[in-house]
Amino acid sequence: MAPIDRHAADRDADHSPRHPAEPHRADPHAEPHPDPHTGPHPAAHRTAAPDATAVRADRRTATLALAHALTAAERGLAVIPLSRSKLPALRSPHHDDVRHHDDVRHHDDARHHDDARHHGTPGHHASPEHRDAPPRPSPCRGECGRMGHGVYDASTDPHRIRELFAAAPWASGYGIACGLPPYHLIGIDLDTKSGVDAPAELRELALRHLFTIPETVVVATPSGGRHIWLAGPPDTVVPNSAGRLAPGIDIRGAGGYLVGPGSRTEHGVYSAVPGTAHLPPATCPPALLRLLTPTPRRRPRPAHAGAPDLQQGQGLVQFVLAAHEGQRNTRLFWAACRAYENGFGEALTAPLTDAAVRVGLTAREAASTIASAARLTGHG
Repeated sequence: MAPIDRHAADRDADHSPRHPAEPHRADPHAEPHPDPHTGPHPAAHRTAAPDATAVRADRRTATLALAHALTAAERGLAVIPLSRSKLPALRSPHHDDVRHHDDVRHHDDARHHDDARHHGTPGHHASPEHRDAPPRPSPCRGECGRMGHGVYDASTDPHRIRELFAAAPWASGYGIACGLPPYHLIGIDLDTKSGVDAPAELRELALRHLFTIPETVVVATPSGGRHIWLAGPPDTVVPNSAGRLAPGIDIRGAGGYLVGPGSRTEHGVYSAVPGTAHLPPATCPPALLRLLTPTPRRRPRPAHAGAPDLQQGQGLVQFVLAAHEGQRNTRLFWAACRAYENGFGEALTAPLTDAAVRVGLTAREAASTIASAARLTGHG
């Protein structure tokens, strides 16, 4: 398998040079450019024919992207073409229909069009004439049979994949759909932005929850991040999330996609970490899978339920106070989970934090551990 990556549909704007046939996509943070046919300054858009060298380079990039995508499909991974912005390369076939509906609904509200900025939802990209008014996503997920439904276009059929790339000759990469058989792929996206040390956060989670990441495919991103591929069980739906597991860690699950290795984006090329490209996605550790699967929230305690079980709460505090070095985080996390599960997690936060500090943790470490317990039990 060629090296293969919250979705992740990154919503960065696409400022890179495009193939002449590629439809323009709006930058959500920039002022819209005048349309070359209807804008006030058409002369500004009179450019020479595309440079032959640039066209050849674009074609080579598109050819390589298709080759990588076909190789991934041979391994059973469903793929779609991506643009340099890492968004699905094909615009939704329902864009104009949805836009017409919104025009009728908001015809008397000009401010709606002045203030809106479209962020490029996969499969629903803005066209030049409507870039200021984001359409509502269409409920269609490909049932209409046409192309342009983002991750729902993903296929392992070589003929279908060639059709998708032929319809998007400007594609420079490919996305791999998560949550589909045979691997039911789960992507662990370790970010490097905002000064967060995501790998360290994952190591801390692994120590706290007693799991290890097995040898598996790892993809290096142009920004220095990592995408870890894991295989999930067929009967478990892992949702997409951003920062829920820990700061800097995003999850790509059902309905999401990973940027495949070999893809070229406006920031650089995605590539498999040496020694991992040939590996199949390893089975997700059960302890990690439990963290990735949201726990239903417990119902609030009734007003007449009275005070928390102080005896049980004190027992949990004593459990933390008895911790030795090397087991302090684990004991604190376990105690906090039991407190939240029994309805008095918030009431016990201060006593547990104090106990953790007394056995050697910092207040910051204790707060982070208790917050993880809250998220795991559905209270975060």
